[in-house]
Amino acid sequence: MKIQRRSPDLFFYKGGRTGILLVHGFTGTPSEMRPLGDYLKKKGYTVYAPLLAGHGTTPEEMVCTSWTDWWDSTLEGYERIKESGVDRIVVVGLSMGGSLSLNLARTKPLAGVVSLCAPVWLRDKRAHLAGMVHFVKPYMKRGGGKPLHIEEHLVPYDRTPLKCVSSLCRLVRHVRTHLHEVRVPALVVQAEKDETVVPKSASYIYESIASPDKEIRWFKKSSHIITLDREREHLFDEIGAFVKRVAGTTDNP
Repeated sequence: MKIQRRSPDLFFYKGGRTGILLVHGFTGTPSEMRPLGDYLKKKGYTVYAPLLAGHGTTPEEMVCTSWTDWWDSTLEGYERIKESGVDRIVVVGLSMGGSLSLNLARTKPLAGVVSLCAPVWLRDKRAHLAGMVHFVKPYMKRGGGKPLHIEEHLVPYDRTPLKCVSSLCRLVRHVRTHLHEVRVPALVVQAEKDETVVPKSASYIYESIASPDKEIRWFKKSSHIITLDREREHLFDEIGAFVKRVAGTTDNP
Protein backbone atom coordinates (compact mmCIF):
# COMPACT_ATOMS: atom_id res chain seq x y z
CA MET A 1 0.00 0.00 0.00
CA LYS A 2 1.49 3.31 -1.08
CA ILE A 3 1.73 5.96 1.62
CA GLN A 4 0.37 9.36 0.69
CA ARG A 5 2.57 11.96 2.36
CA ARG A 6 0.90 14.90 4.00
CA SER A 7 1.81 18.53 3.42
CA PRO A 8 4.38 20.00 5.83
CA ASP A 9 2.76 23.43 5.57
CA LEU A 10 1.23 25.42 8.40
CA PHE A 11 -2.54 25.58 8.66
CA PHE A 12 -4.96 28.17 10.00
CA TYR A 13 -8.70 27.75 10.61
CA LYS A 14 -10.71 30.84 11.43
CA GLY A 15 -13.39 30.15 14.00
CA GLY A 16 -14.69 31.61 17.23
CA ARG A 17 -13.21 33.80 19.94
CA THR A 18 -11.09 31.06 21.49
CA GLY A 19 -7.80 30.47 19.69
CA ILE A 20 -5.87 27.23 19.91
CA LEU A 21 -2.18 27.24 19.00
CA LEU A 22 -0.83 23.81 18.00
CA VAL A 23 2.95 23.30 18.21
CA HIS A 24 4.51 20.28 16.50
CA GLY A 25 7.51 18.25 17.59
CA PHE A 26 11.22 17.97 16.84
CA THR A 27 11.87 17.28 13.11
CA GLY A 28 8.10 17.14 12.69
CA THR A 29 5.61 19.40 10.90
CA PRO A 30 2.04 20.62 11.43
CA SER A 31 0.88 17.47 9.60
CA GLU A 32 1.18 15.51 12.85
CA MET A 33 -1.22 18.00 14.46
CA ARG A 34 -3.72 18.24 11.59
CA PRO A 35 -6.19 15.55 12.78
CA LEU A 36 -6.39 17.35 16.13
CA GLY A 37 -6.72 20.67 14.31
CA ASP A 38 -9.58 19.31 12.22
CA TYR A 39 -11.33 18.10 15.37
CA LEU A 40 -10.99 21.48 17.07
CA LYS A 41 -12.09 23.28 13.90
CA LYS A 42 -15.36 21.32 13.97
CA LYS A 43 -15.85 22.49 17.54
CA GLY A 44 -15.80 26.08 16.26
CA TYR A 45 -12.41 27.19 17.54
CA THR A 46 -9.85 29.31 15.72
CA VAL A 47 -6.87 27.00 15.18
CA TYR A 48 -3.33 27.79 14.07
CA ALA A 49 -0.44 25.35 13.63
CA PRO A 50 2.78 27.14 12.60
CA LEU A 51 5.78 25.47 10.97
CA LEU A 52 8.81 25.86 13.23
CA ALA A 53 12.04 27.25 11.78
CA GLY A 54 14.17 24.64 10.03
CA HIS A 55 11.36 22.11 9.87
CA GLY A 56 9.49 20.82 6.84
CA THR A 57 12.34 21.76 4.50
CA THR A 58 15.68 19.89 4.54
CA PRO A 59 18.09 18.62 7.20
CA GLU A 60 20.64 21.07 5.78
CA GLU A 61 18.32 23.97 6.59
CA MET A 62 17.46 22.60 10.00
CA VAL A 63 21.10 22.32 11.04
CA CYS A 64 21.32 26.12 10.76
CA THR A 65 18.68 26.55 13.48
CA SER A 66 18.61 26.10 17.24
CA TRP A 67 16.00 26.00 19.98
CA THR A 68 15.87 29.80 20.16
CA ASP A 69 14.75 29.84 16.51
CA TRP A 70 12.03 27.27 17.26
CA TRP A 71 11.03 29.39 20.23
CA ASP A 72 10.83 32.49 18.00
CA SER A 73 8.51 30.55 15.67
CA THR A 74 6.31 29.69 18.64
CA LEU A 75 6.17 33.34 19.70
CA GLU A 76 5.31 34.37 16.14
CA GLY A 77 2.54 31.78 16.12
CA TYR A 78 1.17 33.17 19.37
CA GLU A 79 1.16 36.71 17.98
CA ARG A 80 -0.52 35.65 14.75
CA ILE A 81 -3.40 33.86 16.45
CA LYS A 82 -3.72 36.72 18.93
CA GLU A 83 -3.96 39.23 16.08
CA SER A 84 -6.71 37.15 14.43
CA GLY A 85 -9.15 38.63 16.94
CA VAL A 86 -9.48 35.90 19.57
CA ASP A 87 -10.19 36.74 23.21
CA ARG A 88 -8.31 33.85 24.77
CA ILE A 89 -5.64 31.35 23.70
CA VAL A 90 -4.91 27.74 24.65
CA VAL A 91 -1.63 26.20 23.48
CA VAL A 92 -1.24 22.49 22.76
CA GLY A 93 2.21 21.06 22.03
CA LEU A 94 3.49 17.61 21.10
CA SER A 95 6.90 16.38 22.32
CA MET A 96 9.34 19.29 21.83
CA GLY A 97 6.24 21.32 21.02
CA GLY A 98 5.07 20.49 24.53
CA SER A 99 8.28 21.96 25.93
CA LEU A 100 7.81 25.11 23.85
CA SER A 101 4.18 25.31 24.97
CA LEU A 102 5.13 25.09 28.64
CA ASN A 103 7.68 27.83 28.07
CA LEU A 104 4.98 29.93 26.43
CA ALA A 105 2.67 29.31 29.37
CA ARG A 106 5.12 30.96 31.78
CA THR A 107 5.80 34.00 29.55
CA LYS A 108 2.53 34.91 27.81
CA PRO A 109 -1.13 35.28 28.86
CA LEU A 110 -2.92 31.99 28.17
CA ALA A 111 -6.21 30.41 29.14
CA GLY A 112 -4.49 27.04 29.38
CA VAL A 113 -1.67 24.75 28.23
CA VAL A 114 -1.67 21.13 27.10
CA SER A 115 1.62 19.21 26.93
CA LEU A 116 1.59 15.92 25.00
CA CYS A 117 4.52 13.55 25.65
CA ALA A 118 6.79 16.47 26.50
CA PRO A 119 10.33 15.41 27.43
CA VAL A 120 12.16 15.78 30.68
CA TRP A 121 14.16 12.62 30.04
CA LEU A 122 14.78 11.03 26.63
CA ARG A 123 15.03 7.26 26.20
CA ASP A 124 18.11 7.54 23.98
CA LYS A 125 20.94 8.05 26.45
CA ARG A 126 23.23 9.12 23.60
CA ALA A 127 21.31 12.39 23.13
CA HIS A 128 23.46 14.25 25.67
CA LEU A 129 26.56 13.36 23.62
CA ALA A 130 25.24 14.98 20.45
CA GLY A 131 26.96 18.27 21.23
CA MET A 132 30.33 16.59 20.81
CA VAL A 133 29.51 13.93 18.23
CA HIS A 134 28.04 16.32 15.64
CA PHE A 135 31.53 17.66 14.84
CA VAL A 136 32.52 14.27 13.41
CA LYS A 137 29.07 12.90 12.52
CA PRO A 138 26.72 15.76 11.54
CA TYR A 139 23.65 13.61 10.86
CA MET A 140 22.00 10.46 12.16
CA LYS A 141 19.96 8.40 9.72
CA ARG A 142 16.29 7.93 10.50
CA GLY A 143 15.48 4.45 11.72
CA GLY A 144 12.69 2.21 10.48
CA GLY A 145 9.44 4.15 10.22
CA LYS A 146 6.42 4.26 12.46
CA PRO A 147 3.33 2.04 12.07
CA LEU A 148 1.38 2.81 8.90
CA HIS A 149 -1.49 4.58 10.67
CA ILE A 150 1.08 7.08 12.00
CA GLU A 151 3.57 7.14 9.14
CA GLU A 152 0.94 8.12 6.57
CA HIS A 153 0.50 11.47 8.34
CA LEU A 154 4.18 12.35 8.62
CA VAL A 155 6.57 14.37 6.47
CA PRO A 156 9.83 13.15 8.03
CA TYR A 157 13.47 13.92 7.34
CA ASP A 158 15.67 10.98 6.32
CA ARG A 159 18.42 12.36 8.59
CA THR A 160 18.44 14.20 11.90
CA PRO A 161 21.06 16.93 12.50
CA LEU A 162 22.87 15.98 15.70
CA LYS A 163 23.67 19.64 16.36
CA CYS A 164 19.91 20.18 16.66
CA VAL A 165 19.58 17.22 19.03
CA SER A 166 22.07 18.99 21.29
CA SER A 167 20.01 22.17 21.08
CA LEU A 168 16.85 20.20 21.90
CA CYS A 169 18.55 18.98 25.07
CA ARG A 170 19.33 22.57 26.00
CA LEU A 171 15.70 23.53 25.51
CA VAL A 172 14.54 20.65 27.71
CA ARG A 173 16.93 21.71 30.48
CA HIS A 174 15.80 25.34 30.19
CA VAL A 175 12.12 24.45 30.46
CA ARG A 176 12.73 22.00 33.32
CA THR A 177 14.42 24.77 35.30
CA HIS A 178 11.44 27.08 34.85
CA LEU A 179 8.49 24.70 35.24
CA HIS A 180 7.63 26.21 38.62
CA GLU A 181 6.76 29.44 36.81
CA VAL A 182 3.85 27.82 34.94
CA ARG A 183 0.66 28.85 36.72
CA VAL A 184 -2.08 28.65 34.09
CA PRO A 185 -4.54 25.72 33.91
CA ALA A 186 -2.66 22.72 32.56
CA LEU A 187 -3.38 19.29 31.10
CA VAL A 188 -0.36 16.96 31.06
CA VAL A 189 -0.73 13.95 28.75
CA GLN A 190 1.60 10.98 28.40
CA ALA A 191 1.63 7.82 26.26
CA GLU A 192 2.66 4.80 28.30
CA LYS A 193 4.24 3.10 25.26
CA ASP A 194 6.32 6.18 24.41
CA GLU A 195 9.45 5.05 22.58
CA THR A 196 11.11 8.48 22.64
CA VAL A 197 10.38 10.10 26.00
CA VAL A 198 10.68 8.40 29.38
CA PRO A 199 7.04 8.37 30.58
CA LYS A 200 7.91 9.55 34.10
CA SER A 201 8.64 12.92 32.43
CA ALA A 202 4.90 13.60 32.65
CA SER A 203 4.81 13.04 36.41
CA TYR A 204 7.77 15.37 36.85
CA ILE A 205 6.08 18.10 34.80
CA TYR A 206 2.79 17.67 36.65
CA GLU A 207 4.45 17.85 40.04
CA SER A 208 6.75 20.77 39.13
CA ILE A 209 4.32 23.25 37.58
CA ALA A 210 2.68 25.67 40.01
CA SER A 211 -0.75 25.63 38.35
CA PRO A 212 -3.52 25.33 40.96
CA ASP A 213 -5.68 23.85 38.20
CA LYS A 214 -3.84 20.90 36.67
CA GLU A 215 -4.65 17.40 35.41
CA ILE A 216 -2.62 14.45 34.20
CA ARG A 217 -3.82 11.77 31.78
CA TRP A 218 -2.14 8.49 30.79
CA PHE A 219 -2.83 6.62 27.55
CA LYS A 220 -1.98 2.92 27.88
CA LYS A 221 -2.05 1.94 24.20
CA SER A 222 -0.35 4.98 22.64
CA SER A 223 3.20 5.67 21.49
CA HIS A 224 5.10 8.96 21.24
CA ILE A 225 3.20 10.61 18.40
CA ILE A 226 0.01 10.35 20.39
CA THR A 227 -1.95 12.70 18.15
CA LEU A 228 -1.88 10.06 15.41
CA ASP A 229 -2.07 6.84 17.41
CA ARG A 230 -4.95 4.47 18.10
CA GLU A 231 -6.33 6.35 21.12
CA ARG A 232 -6.39 9.70 19.35
CA GLU A 233 -10.18 10.07 19.41
CA HIS A 234 -10.15 9.71 23.18
CA LEU A 235 -7.22 12.12 23.36
CA PHE A 236 -9.06 14.71 21.26
CA ASP A 237 -12.11 14.43 23.52
CA GLU A 238 -9.94 14.99 26.60
CA ILE A 239 -8.34 18.07 25.01
CA GLY A 240 -11.74 19.33 23.85
CA ALA A 241 -13.19 18.99 27.35
CA PHE A 242 -10.20 20.80 28.85
CA VAL A 243 -10.43 23.67 26.35
CA LYS A 244 -14.17 23.99 26.87
CA ARG A 245 -13.69 24.18 30.64
CA VAL A 246 -10.82 26.68 30.74
CA ALA A 247 -12.15 28.84 27.90
CA GLY A 248 -15.73 28.76 29.16
CA THR A 249 -17.25 28.27 25.71
CA THR A 250 -17.54 25.75 22.88
CA ASP A 251 -17.23 28.57 20.33
CA ASN A 252 -19.69 26.89 17.98
CA PRO A 253 -20.35 29.19 15.02
